[in-house]
Amino acid sequence: MSMSRRGFLTALSATTLGLTASACSSDDGDGGSGGSVRFGYIADYNGASLLAIADQQGLWKKHGVSASYKAFVNGPIQIQALGSGDLDYGYIGPGAMWLPASGRSKIVAVNTLTYADHVITRPGISSIADLRGKKVGVPEGTSGEMILNLALREAGMTMDDIKKVAMDPPTVVSAFSSGQIDGAGIFYPLIDTIRKKVPDLVEVASTEKIGGNFPTAFVAGNKVDRATEVKVVRVLQEANDWRAAHPEESITAAAKLLKVPAATVKADASHVRTLTTADLVAKTKDGTIAGWLDGMSDFFVSTGQLDKAPEADSFYAADVYTEAAA
Repeated sequence: MSMSRRGFLTALSATTLGLTASACSSDDGDGGSGGSVRFGYIADYNGASLLAIADQQGLWKKHGVSASYKAFVNGPIQIQALGSGDLDYGYIGPGAMWLPASGRSKIVAVNTLTYADHVITRPGISSIADLRGKKVGVPEGTSGEMILNLALREAGMTMDDIKKVAMDPPTVVSAFSSGQIDGAGIFYPLIDTIRKKVPDLVEVASTEKIGGNFPTAFVAGNKVDRATEVKVVRVLQEANDWRAAHPEESITAAAKLLKVPAATVKADASHVRTLTTADLVAKTKDGTIAGWLDGMSDFFVSTGQLDKAPEADSFYAADVYTEAAA
């Protein structure tokens, strides 16, 4: 565990609606003993593919659960909905991991590793240093803010060196495209949307170049029934393994749910690393995932989003994940 944490910190020192989203419902299973669950997602490959596969393969009905879906523009809003009781489950990217770490939800399944987060600039601005004193748009509490913090740190700078402008992801798209901001901490597929209007935008930093492991995850509210939780995780695990075995078909399924061209989803999926359920179980048992989460918690302490780094097992339901896979 400690090696993963140190690896993440060493890297420090060294979603959404580019896919047009719509609220959806899953298959019409009767819910069985598990009842019905309300699932939030971000309209991209990471957020939508397993839900699309679960529908296509009839996995909700197979496990005695029915599910309805609602699209959100980011993870923090879903965490709010979990807290208010308006959602039962949601999906978050790495930049929102500080929220379950703060006790506002719990991770029930790691989904993928993602490298979709970049700092982009307008033509003529070629480095993070060139953003000094300039306006940079960022969705606060998301992976857009995470990559901006990481990139500034790598350049020996802080948020105080730029003019940070907080805005939601769709507003970043319009503000960057119209020249209202000079740069942005943002992610794919939104960057592809921006590029259509600003084809010569510059990518000056990315999680892939900085290095490290950046997990995405499915989260649950703190009052979700455990029996239902195990069933939901089994659905996600089966869908995950189908995705790993059928990558092209998973893109088609996600495109159908999102009502966008498969080529758009394929471009988005190119920034994603999928893992099998067996691999995730092994990484849960040997502490690898806890190490990833520890490293991220340490980072969020450094940004002031967490007061202290909690133990990963306080917000990752490892026992639920391994039980569901048994």
